[in-house]
Amino acid sequence: MAALAALLPKPVYETIVSDDEEDIVRPSAPSQSQQIISTRIPVPPYGQRQGWKPTRPEDYGDGGAYPECHVAQYPLEMGRKKASSGNTLALQVDSEGNVRYDAIAHQGQRPDKHIQSQFKDLVPLLHRKDLEDSDRAMDRPSEEEVQVTADKTRAALEKLVNGKIKAAQPKNVPDSQGKTSFIRYTPGQQNGDGLKQRIIKMSEIVEDPLEPPRFKHKKIPRGPPSPPPPVLRSPPRKATAAEQKEWMIPPCISNWKNNKGFTIPLDKRLAADGRGLQDIHINDNFAKFSEALFVADRHAREEVRQRSLMQQKLMQKEKASKEENLRMLAQRAREERGGVAPKPTAQGQAAMKASLANYGSDSESDSDSNDSAEDEDARRIRDEMRQERRREREREMRMNNMGAEQRAKQLARQQNRDISEKVALGLAKPTLSKESMLDSRLFNQESLSGSFADDDAYNLYDKPLFHGSTAAAAIYKARGNIAEGNDDSFGGGTDEGIGKALDNDRFGLGQVQVGFEGANEQEVREGPVQFEKDTGDVFGLNQFLDEAKTGKKRGLDTAAGGSRKRQQLEKASERE
Repeated sequence: MAALAALLPKPVYETIVSDDEEDIVRPSAPSQSQQIISTRIPVPPYGQRQGWKPTRPEDYGDGGAYPECHVAQYPLEMGRKKASSGNTLALQVDSEGNVRYDAIAHQGQRPDKHIQSQFKDLVPLLHRKDLEDSDRAMDRPSEEEVQVTADKTRAALEKLVNGKIKAAQPKNVPDSQGKTSFIRYTPGQQNGDGLKQRIIKMSEIVEDPLEPPRFKHKKIPRGPPSPPPPVLRSPPRKATAAEQKEWMIPPCISNWKNNKGFTIPLDKRLAADGRGLQDIHINDNFAKFSEALFVADRHAREEVRQRSLMQQKLMQKEKASKEENLRMLAQRAREERGGVAPKPTAQGQAAMKASLANYGSDSESDSDSNDSAEDEDARRIRDEMRQERRREREREMRMNNMGAEQRAKQLARQQNRDISEKVALGLAKPTLSKESMLDSRLFNQESLSGSFADDDAYNLYDKPLFHGSTAAAAIYKARGNIAEGNDDSFGGGTDEGIGKALDNDRFGLGQVQVGFEGANEQEVREGPVQFEKDTGDVFGLNQFLDEAKTGKKRGLDTAAGGSRKRQQLEKASERE
């Protein structure tokens, strides 16, 4: 380091910074021998400035830029961008060569302010070695300094307090006494009382701030202004149709909103859309495409028609061949049944072979077997038809021989058939009269009573199901062979006839030989079974209710005698 310091030139200004701010050595002015004489480089004259560049403010003097020098020039520093100084501080060192990092804390502070920014500031003054005795002494301020400081503090506090008080006070406070003025009054007529002049005290009445206004201030509308100056124009001309069309502005119509619900014509919508301002150009390929589709459709329809005609011809030909085949088979069957078997002609034999080719064989043995199978089918069909006709005739005979009651049942059974079954059997007939459409049995019927019976009654029905002995006898008595059509058996089903038939019991069929015990003691009934109402207490509810009404408890019942165990023993003995 020493060798390097010896080689470097001596600085012109030396700055020595100590720990204390006051120990700053100001730079000494250079001596006359050390002063550097600055020589000013003269500016080349006009016409000889090629290659010369003005770089210093002295080169411009009091003038402006040199137009013949094609370089960036800033006379009087005009136009040059000034770099912002910022808050960057120069690096400083103390007497020992250490960097002073606390310089940033002293930046922008007043000179007499003491800032503690080093570690030695934490050491008490008595233990510091770098201070002298005068620095360690802490003398009290004098009385004058104390008084000056107190006056400054009092003035500052009074200023703050007065500002707060003034802000809190109202601005316009009316005078409570009003304005008072004294007037010297001299009367015009002098009387003999001796009062020539007097002094009058005049005071204004204090106005109540809460009093409503006494007068209504009415604002008068402003008068019309001065008329505008006339504008001299040419007389109006009537616009032509072309000008009106050019000046036509389409209305502002939205295709999405119509808040007012106006009915907007279509021409206005189209005008607002701007479609009329566009020229429509249709491509020729659309016409070509449509023509191609039409031609293809026509060819397809023609092909479908030809195909359908061909299929119809084939079907007709096949149908004709089948009919011819069936006709020949029928003719042959008739001839064989009649015992005549003529020889088939060559044409007929060829047609027969051609028709039988579809059935899988051309030989005579195959044709004979097919003919026999067809004859068997025809014979079976004829037999079935004969049996069906025989059954129909037997049914008609039974219907004719059937009794009135059986015939009525049969007719009722047929009437209760579904309409689809009647249509299938051919029994459905239209109603000729309107009177038969309504059932007369439904008219003039007695309505049910309001209440069937009491709540404690067991008879759910107020009337028997069948009235009269005839219906009961017809239901519960044997009818013999009435189903076979014999109406005279058992008296024809009437009450008297059935009674006579029962009395004339020759074989003892009406008497029961073996039956239940005590059944012969019962009365002979002539109608349906009738039940008797059981009035006894089946479930013991009445006894339970009577015991509950008495209020006796089972454990306290001493009248029965003995304890519960004794009662159980007595019941067991009674059972034995």
